[in-house]
Amino acid sequence: MRVILCDDKASLADGAADTGSRWIREAIAKKGKAVIVLSTGLSQVDMLSRLVKADIPWDKVEVFHVDEYVGLPTTDTASFHSYLETYFVKRIPSLGEIHFIDGNAKDIESEIARLNALIAHKTVDVAFIGVGENGHIAFNDPPMAKIHTEESFIQVTLADRCRRQQVAEGWFSSMDAVPQQAITMSVRQILKAKHIIASVPDLRKAKAVAMCLFDEASPFAPCAMLRWHNGCDLFIDRPSATLVLGDRRPE
Repeated sequence: MRVILCDDKASLADGAADTGSRWIREAIAKKGKAVIVLSTGLSQVDMLSRLVKADIPWDKVEVFHVDEYVGLPTTDTASFHSYLETYFVKRIPSLGEIHFIDGNAKDIESEIARLNALIAHKTVDVAFIGVGENGHIAFNDPPMAKIHTEESFIQVTLADRCRRQQVAEGWFSSMDAVPQQAITMSVRQILKAKHIIASVPDLRKAKAVAMCLFDEASPFAPCAMLRWHNGCDLFIDRPSATLVLGDRRPE
């Protein structure tokens, strides 16, 4: 894992989008298409706003996304379907293909099987992800993250700390409104990507950054598994690096 310290949130978004778009273009040049994974949340908004403007032949790009709430209507602005439509899909009319997770499927097990079959023989070129305040990647929440499962998509129960983060970010009005179940991409599937761009800005993510860099990889710190990936770029800004740098400035 490579750590890139940026002066502020804007330069972080620029760097993450520029690096990711370079890997997308390289994949298209080599094999005629690229497969990418997109995450959601406040940490991804600025990066996505840059990424959609990149000089990329988007008709040659296939997209998966990492998670979706179970039982939340796609029209709800808190759904990740709605998020991706707003911040990505509607801004790229020429997008090749996107595989939305259907959190309202009548049979969730069948939906997970469908997703697993779709991604089974794909090589993911770039995964754009965030890291939760509790150290989760996707919705693989501590302390019960299933870090050893080889399934690509799984159903999970969200930790209360994760659900509180969704309220604090303004997606939901209260804890009661946040769904308790979700479909998520597994940690090991995320780690299969050739390149990972992890965008982790803001002071509230300082503990998560420290977990990424120093904690033992375990169900209590799934984000620490990013250190296993030689193609992972962890983009942090000065606020999110607070527990790592203190008051020191890099030489």
